[in-house]
Amino acid sequence: MRTVKLRGADGLELTADEWGSPSQPGVLLCHGAGQNRHAWKKSAEILANHGRFVVALDARGHGESDWSDEEKYDSEDIGRDILNALERFPSPPAIVGASMGGMASLAAQRMTARQLYSALVLVDISPHFDVDGARKIMAFMSGNPDGFATLEEAAEKISAYNPHRERPTNPSGLTRVLKQLPDGRWTWKWDPAYVTSKPGFNTQNKDVLAEHMERVSRIMSEGLKATTSPILLVRGGQSELVTASAVRSFLELVPEAEFIDVAGTGHMVAGDDNDAFTDA
Repeated sequence: MRTVKLRGADGLELTADEWGSPSQPGVLLCHGAGQNRHAWKKSAEILANHGRFVVALDARGHGESDWSDEEKYDSEDIGRDILNALERFPSPPAIVGASMGGMASLAAQRMTARQLYSALVLVDISPHFDVDGARKIMAFMSGNPDGFATLEEAAEKISAYNPHRERPTNPSGLTRVLKQLPDGRWTWKWDPAYVTSKPGFNTQNKDVLAEHMERVSRIMSEGLKATTSPILLVRGGQSELVTASAVRSFLELVPEAEFIDVAGTGHMVAGDDNDAFTDA
């Protein structure tokens, strides 16, 4: 594995981890909101061992990639970064997009007539996502703006939000998603503006926020319709974002797509059970 710097849109620099050689069939891994490239480590290693050239990307405002001073964090903005990242591959790779990464993958395909991917895997994201589930995710992400006194405190908050996920005995692994400030407190490795910049968020205007989510849904639907490569939807069995009804609507929109339900996992499927996700 090697860490590289890639050119994103708007002059931003993006950080990525790579496995294998560009001469091998490619896979681009795009994480969800609040995560970073480390969420894919086990999956990336398995794919590389199966002869794939794997790139796990830190999205703008996440991990070690640049933050957007202009707070450009819409799916189309991250989609433009994906278009740039694809230059790393000599031929269209398969793309795996979790939540935010899936939204951006579809936004990127919507921007061009050429087929960007050899295959598209969407991880717990669908155009017909549950709005209340999305609000719950945003509420968790915007909570604790002052960070955490200790890693143990952060682990307690995460465990309360994800009670179905087994709490690790050693919270040191959280340093993948948390950074320590000079005063000793711990805060997330992502730009809070990813959430707070959303229309209607700061005013808690539900109508404006709902209108924004409807626009995101439309962009995803149009991206799906523009995709002719094989499509797979992987849903967390306990997901509050992609409901059974959302799956039915997804398959009506793209009936040629395949669908897998990963039991015992929630919205963050790969993080909840990486082995089960990779097997799927």
